[in-house]
Amino acid sequence: MSAPGHRGPDGPAADVAVDDGVEFPVPADGEVWAVGAVVLDPDGKAFAQRRGPHRRLFPDCWDIVGGHVEPGESLLDALGREIEEETGWRLRRVRRLFGITIWTGDDGAGTRHEADYLVEVDGDLRRPALEWAKHTAYDWFGPGDLPRLRENRAPGEYLIHDLIAKALRDHPAEF
Repeated sequence: MSAPGHRGPDGPAADVAVDDGVEFPVPADGEVWAVGAVVLDPDGKAFAQRRGPHRRLFPDCWDIVGGHVEPGESLLDALGREIEEETGWRLRRVRRLFGITIWTGDDGAGTRHEADYLVEVDGDLRRPALEWAKHTAYDWFGPGDLPRLRENRAPGEYLIHDLIAKALRDHPAEF
C-alpha cells in the first residue's frame, strides 16, 4: 500500500489523500469530462450499480460510481461529489488513475473524456444510499462475477468490465 502523497485542494475534496503519481487533468475549454471511481471492499470485491432502464446513456447496464465534471469543477472535486451523490459515501483516498478514455455516446452530446480512478471511501459499504431514480440495483463483484458486467453491452463496449477486472487483478483484498 503506497503512502498518501498529498492532499486535495480547497473544495469538497480538501481532506482527500492522493497517492504520489496520481494525475488529475485540467479540462480544456469546451471539453466535456467525466470521472469514475472503482471502490473495493475489504474482501477485494468491486462495487457496481445498475443504471435504470430509462437512462439516456447505457440504460440497464452495470456502471461504476461517477459522472460528469461540472464547468469550473476540478476532477478531484467531481470525483468526491459524484461518490457522495450516488452512494452517500465520502471519498477518503485516491490511489491510482486507471486511465483516460475518450468516447462518444449515442445521445448527441459529442465527445467525452473520462478519467477513472481506484479510490477508498468512508461509509457503510453494505448500505449505499443509491439514487434509486437513476439506479435499480447494486452488487459487489469478485472475479467469478465479471461476466455479469457485460450484460446489455455490445462486444467492444466492456469498459466497466475491464476496469473492474483490472482493479481485482491488481489490487485484490488489500484495503
